[in-house]
Amino acid sequence: MLVQGGPWVLSVMSLLLLLWQEVSAIEVPLDQKIQQDLKQPPTIMKQSLKDYIVDPRDNIIIECEAKGNPVPTFSWRRNGKFFNVGKDPRVTMRKRSGTLEISFRSGGRPEGYEGEYQCFASNDFGTALTNKILLRVSKSPLWPKEVLEPVVVAEGSSLVLACNPPPGLPPPHTFWMNSDMMSITQDRRVSMGLNGDLYFSNVLAKDSHTDYSCNARFLFTHTIQQKNPYTLKVQTSRKVAETPPNFLSPTGTDSSRMMVLRGQKLQLECIAAGVPTPSIKWYKKGGDLNQKVKLDNFNKTLRIDSVSEEDAGEYMCMANNQIASIRHSIFVQVKAAPYWLDKPFNLVLAPNENSRLVCRANGNPKPLIQWLVNGEPMESDSSLPNPSRSVVGDTIIFHSVQIGSSAVYQCNASNHHGYLLANAFVSILDMAPRMLGAKNQLIKVIENNRTFLDCPFFGSPLPELRWFKNGQGSGLDGGQYRAYINGSLEIKRARVEDQGTYTCLARNILGKEENQVRLEVKEPTRIVRAPEHQSAIRGTMARFDCRVKSDLTLPITVTWLKDDKPLSLGWRLKKDEDSLSIPDVHEQDEGTYTCTVKSEIDQDTASARLTVLEYFFSSGTDHSGTDHSVEPTDVSVSTTVPPPPPPTTSAATTTISSTTTTTTTATTTTTTPPATTTASTTATTPVLVTSTKQADTNVLVGMAPGRVIRNLTVKPNSNYANVSWNHNFPAGSSEFQLEFTLDSNGSVSSVPVNQPPIKLAGLIEGAKYRLRVYSNEYHSISSNVVTFETSAAYIKDQVDIAAQGWFIGLMCAIALIILILLIVCFIKRSRGGKYPVRDKKDLPLEGVDQKGEDGSFDYHSDEDNKPLQGSQNSLDGGVKESDDSLVDYGEGGDGQFNEDGSFIGQYTVKKDKDETEGNESSEATSPVNAIYSLA
Repeated sequence: MLVQGGPWVLSVMSLLLLLWQEVSAIEVPLDQKIQQDLKQPPTIMKQSLKDYIVDPRDNIIIECEAKGNPVPTFSWRRNGKFFNVGKDPRVTMRKRSGTLEISFRSGGRPEGYEGEYQCFASNDFGTALTNKILLRVSKSPLWPKEVLEPVVVAEGSSLVLACNPPPGLPPPHTFWMNSDMMSITQDRRVSMGLNGDLYFSNVLAKDSHTDYSCNARFLFTHTIQQKNPYTLKVQTSRKVAETPPNFLSPTGTDSSRMMVLRGQKLQLECIAAGVPTPSIKWYKKGGDLNQKVKLDNFNKTLRIDSVSEEDAGEYMCMANNQIASIRHSIFVQVKAAPYWLDKPFNLVLAPNENSRLVCRANGNPKPLIQWLVNGEPMESDSSLPNPSRSVVGDTIIFHSVQIGSSAVYQCNASNHHGYLLANAFVSILDMAPRMLGAKNQLIKVIENNRTFLDCPFFGSPLPELRWFKNGQGSGLDGGQYRAYINGSLEIKRARVEDQGTYTCLARNILGKEENQVRLEVKEPTRIVRAPEHQSAIRGTMARFDCRVKSDLTLPITVTWLKDDKPLSLGWRLKKDEDSLSIPDVHEQDEGTYTCTVKSEIDQDTASARLTVLEYFFSSGTDHSGTDHSVEPTDVSVSTTVPPPPPPTTSAATTTISSTTTTTTTATTTTTTPPATTTASTTATTPVLVTSTKQADTNVLVGMAPGRVIRNLTVKPNSNYANVSWNHNFPAGSSEFQLEFTLDSNGSVSSVPVNQPPIKLAGLIEGAKYRLRVYSNEYHSISSNVVTFETSAAYIKDQVDIAAQGWFIGLMCAIALIILILLIVCFIKRSRGGKYPVRDKKDLPLEGVDQKGEDGSFDYHSDEDNKPLQGSQNSLDGGVKESDDSLVDYGEGGDGQFNEDGSFIGQYTVKKDKDETEGNESSEATSPVNAIYSLA
């Protein structure tokens, strides 16, 4: 039904709305069990674009996804008529979906399936529709064949090279290139227009080329087509005359008009010719250009990416050069396809409830509103009359809805420039009450605190909820209790007597449901003895209290923080149930300590600050004769004073500087070694100063009179340091502590030692430390602090490779191999020329003792057994021959060596008897034998 507004319609609608009392729709929770049981009409979840362009090389897929309970079934209309999917072998519908897939493997042309498609999703409670999907196949036609004559133009003239790309779907993107596939350079003088043509404001001699080619890129098919190139010939002249501007685009000086739709891109163009090249400026009549305006193409194009109604009006472009200036006006009119003001949304109503659907849209011209129900106009015969609804303008009013009247309503808003379609279902739901929260919850609350007991529920019609305690009473609401419509019960101030079991009961006409919540009221967790601010002398112990009182049924945890960071206890700090102890206090312990105690439902915190002080006894003069006496000072402190030291017979005496203490105005607790008296009135006490008060840099005097630690020296290495110091403690009567601090993280370590010097090992290479020595018996007797730094780690890594064992062994092995090779080469060279050798061992040699005519030597075998000179005699006087003796190879027993060590004589092979006796003879120990074996 088409509805047009009018005064009488507005009057009737106002009267009906006054008489009608609306009840808000039910908000269905996201509980999985309820969602599974909830019956709902279909809802479109996914669909293709209204203007749907597809690639002809791919299969066509038209999407349509919907949900509902029961699961919807799907059908299609094509060009307004029922589309029988089952009869077309190329078309299939996906399971549990309405998405169509059109395949062309078996033939067919995609162009045959162009048209307007619409999907319908239906179940027992209604029908939902998709938009009308206009399906078109992308086209990338070839460039028409044409013969382009050379373009001849005089220098200084204007020129337009037309592109005229083939009409594609969607339109192609155009650009100009030369034969080297390089883009044509564009500037204020040469540029491409919005229509793809190439504009020359004035032609120069350098523009003469034969390869001006326009290219069209088609996005869907990913193809580029090229037009035949232009040949441009420029006729030069001695002098180019100056000319006034004239517009190449748009043509003429008359005004032009342009219409653009709201939300689309607006592009206005002004390209002018002239010598010299004109410049372009833009104006808007009645105001300045807003921030949305962008100027492109060397100010020749005005662009607004998303146009709105306020962008309409008259725009002027002005072209000017040294000769003249011209202008052109463009009137921009902004129209609008329909757009939503109030889009209808789904309604879930209980029986006999009232509600309404609103569909408000705007556009230029103003759109018409049409209501449909389940895809059919509300006034059609197929739509059953429904007395519980009425249409007033752009609103459907529902009153006293009944079971069975669930449906899907469509609102269609349309004008000349487009349309909008929205689905909104109205579901009439009847459901007995259901509890959504966990069953039998336990709630713990601190006494005197406000608490809420939750009881989420759902039902249609909306159930009535009431609370009871311990199963008794007529309902809790008022006084100490307050019940909320969402099912929560507020207890304003929980008391011990409020403990118990609370029951929430939800009831409607279809049934009832209940749940229980158990409440326990606990005592609060509190710190009853909090840590206090205190000052401690370095080397003494500090202690922070943190005594807690809590409910015995609640487990608690106590944690400590230092300066708002977790405190690492380590080996030195000790934590017990009620306190934190810090023995041997040093400067790094200064800060704010926070005790935090937590239970599962509450917590408490308390903080205190620790200040570390230096406690000095100062002598009148030091060993150098310098006066270090301390002037009497008024110190407002409350301090614990040790008993006076016993008399000493030491030759070295110490003068103790005293001061008079006045009435305390700001109390600071200071911890010292074991106390016996507390002075808060006038008394003579040692001077107490903070660490900013410097004492003798060489001697710090402590509690024991006459005992000092001085001259602390440190000689660092890479990972250790040699430490020495001087002291006047009796031999064997005192032990010392070496305390060293790593600067990088502030970690402190302490090592007990006896007498100096000491080697301090286990240090980090390249690290910076601070070190001091103090008495193990009197912590306040300490040396000065010495800062040192160990050697960098890389020094250790720079090891001389020549000193490494593996390198020395490798070099020795290489030298031995080279030596052996040299000896082998020497022996081979000493053998002389070539000698005949028997092919078989058992063949006799027919040698002669004279050199033959050919200059070769013959070998004699009758003197093989003659001993070599220098052979050792056996015990029985005979000659002991070695298996590898050179005698076996010589011509006779008179074998001699030359002065260079080479053997003189004729060589022969061993006798066969030597081979047979080889197993009986001893192994050769001669180096020559070893050399021959290698050779």
